[in-house]
Amino acid sequence: MSHSRPRSTTIAALTIAGSDPSGGAGIQADLKAMSALGAYGMSVITALTAQSTCGVTGVHVVPVDFVRLQLDTLLDDIVPDATKIGMLATAELADAVGEYLPGLTHTVLDPVMVATSGDRLLDEEAIGAVRRLCATVDLITPNLHEAAVLLNEEPAVSLDDLRSQAQRLRDLGAQRVLVKGGHLTGAGEAGDAVDVYVDGDVVRLLRGRRVATGNTHGTGCTLSSAITSLRPRRATWLEAVRGAKTYLTRAIAHADTLGIGHGHGPVHHFYRAWSQSG
Repeated sequence: MSHSRPRSTTIAALTIAGSDPSGGAGIQADLKAMSALGAYGMSVITALTAQSTCGVTGVHVVPVDFVRLQLDTLLDDIVPDATKIGMLATAELADAVGEYLPGLTHTVLDPVMVATSGDRLLDEEAIGAVRRLCATVDLITPNLHEAAVLLNEEPAVSLDDLRSQAQRLRDLGAQRVLVKGGHLTGAGEAGDAVDVYVDGDVVRLLRGRRVATGNTHGTGCTLSSAITSLRPRRATWLEAVRGAKTYLTRAIAHADTLGIGHGHGPVHHFYRAWSQSG
């Protein structure tokens, strides 16, 4: 006998990504950001990493059949209001996850290729599959290095380059593009972290305060998950992106208070809750 439940106002957000045992990136960062922003986080794990704030020492890819089983079992019970896709270590995995995207709404792809530490997280064969995924999701959020890989070009060295690459990603089929410019060190941009947002013919430069810290582990995961959490409660994608960028800037600003690890430490996902609890 089936049991009906009243319609819930809870936002259910799903992350399909890899695991980071240090807790700063991957599904751990995703679930923290979702929780901090009032969404109920769920996860399907695509890969296990041996990782700390100092780097990645190994990747164990979850078998595709088991990733499918995770998705089938979850989606048979709970339909997410929004979904973030992160680390997809192989072409087979990327193609398998892509099969589920037509049935999902408010989808965000963070094309994870390189960790903050510089470690490569995506094999060469998977790049083409991730390019195909870019045309099937609602928003992609590459950093400037990932944008360059997707376009098979050199990384942007100026804001004009960044804007041009964002538009070319849109021309390749992505519905909406947010190219993160946090690593951009071109002249005149040292005081701001500038992201480029493209939606159709609309191009917006989103400026935020650049925080002087080395503790930026998991910033890309955190931003994409924050957008995913906010989109069902915002009227437009741009509003969700702006809100997520504000949240991330504040999480980075509080990162030094954590004192976690000896490398690139994590951002402080719960800076608001922890300060309120004392």
